[in-house]
Amino acid sequence: MVELLAGPLVGAAVADKLEQRNWGNLLLAVDPELLGDADVIRARTQVVLDRVKHAERLPGVDEILLPSERGNRLAQQRISSGMVPIEANLYNNLKVMASKADAGSAGKAAAGTSAPQLKLQTLLLHPAASAVADPYHASGPPLYQTATFGQPSATEGGQFDYTRSGNPTRTMLEEQWAALEGGCRALAFTSGMAALAVATKLVSVGGHIVAGDDIYGGTSRLLAAVVPAGGVSVSNVDMADISAVKAAIVPGKTQLVMVESPTNPRMQICDIKAIAAAAHAAGALMCVDNSFLTPLYQRPLDLGADISMTSGTKYIGGHGDTTLGMLAVCDAELGKKLYFLQNAEGAGLAPMDCWLALRGLKTMALRMERSVANAGQIAEFLAGHPLVRKLNYAGQPEHPGADVHAAQASSGGAMISFETGDLEASKMIVELTKLYKVTVSFGNVVSLISLPCFMSHASIPAEVRSARGLPDDLVRISVGIEDAADLIADLQQAMDAALADQRRRGASSSSSSSSSSS
Repeated sequence: MVELLAGPLVGAAVADKLEQRNWGNLLLAVDPELLGDADVIRARTQVVLDRVKHAERLPGVDEILLPSERGNRLAQQRISSGMVPIEANLYNNLKVMASKADAGSAGKAAAGTSAPQLKLQTLLLHPAASAVADPYHASGPPLYQTATFGQPSATEGGQFDYTRSGNPTRTMLEEQWAALEGGCRALAFTSGMAALAVATKLVSVGGHIVAGDDIYGGTSRLLAAVVPAGGVSVSNVDMADISAVKAAIVPGKTQLVMVESPTNPRMQICDIKAIAAAAHAAGALMCVDNSFLTPLYQRPLDLGADISMTSGTKYIGGHGDTTLGMLAVCDAELGKKLYFLQNAEGAGLAPMDCWLALRGLKTMALRMERSVANAGQIAEFLAGHPLVRKLNYAGQPEHPGADVHAAQASSGGAMISFETGDLEASKMIVELTKLYKVTVSFGNVVSLISLPCFMSHASIPAEVRSARGLPDDLVRISVGIEDAADLIADLQQAMDAALADQRRRGASSSSSSSSSSS
């Protein structure tokens, strides 16, 4: 690694030597004593060097430099400035080497031959050393709110040139997220949907995607209305049924399998490891939307996924003030393909949003722990309420697929959904709560509530929702960090009012029926 960096330090590592008229130096090391008297040889050599230095200069030549003089001068300048310009290909290869070295270190740690790795909760606050040098050692990540970057010279390119292609603040976020996911590379996008859209571009014309039938409405819209226009077919199946998944995968045609677990919004559990094995057996990639749990509670790459997607609008940002999406991979070549698409399509996350995400990471563990703890208490309350006909919460021992979930995740998360069997009652619950904000999205510090069929999943046609078993009366709750007792009390007053109204409507209907029959 040191030898590789020595070239850029002295200006010898350039992409096009002919263009920059930089062919390096040919050095011949000879022991003077082999040629005779050492002092005499040194004196004669110095005479030759002096003649070269003071020779008549050709037009356009300002200075005659001896071998190593130019390099030594550049090295001093770069050491003083604290920055070494690195040619793009060399920089990317160095990152790949570093990721492999990190993976090797992790393996040694697991074998007990080196210091144990830091916990994720610690890495959120103490990320590994970044490729971005901060000469001022700020306690928080610097914000590089700029579109362009000055270059070392008219013919040399620096590490960054244009923010669409790369920005130091984005690099810091991507580096930290890759480490949290256990991957070799991560990429930050303008939204979770932008990230998923790029992932689908890995599928060539004539290819096939297999996805779940209980998925986020935006993903469903992408796969139903956008992807097919590019000559890619899509099949939606019950991802909780591994036999259905295997039946839907077409070897030689299926190129991507897209999974959510737990699913949005019915919290179905899908066996990530088994689905990854099925996808790989057919030569397909597998992408997991891990937005509900993040790598704090579930690590798709460790389970065999090729791509882990997290909508950072949710728990990464955590405060509802930024939109972003993250992709993480273990394969360096796959990372290159995704970066090419990110750059070519201009989908990279803006510096300010990267900075907000970096700030959000510092408190993500605390926020999620509180939300998860609250969700467990709320789920227990809902399970005992007479209005709830079906409760969906991955943290319940009796939840379908609980054994699979326990094997691949360490928490039930903070997302709950339930059915009442009565749209009017569900509507009243949502509208009568006071501490829950009626809105789309999830993962906020504030608790959120919605009827997905009329909000986050409204883009799915009603007949398709019905066929997939997604009822209009389904209520979804994203549990925040408020006091659990207050959240439960607020839900109780809304649900009790909805139950009383349901009974009044039932009594009125019975009365009307009796009057008609008499």
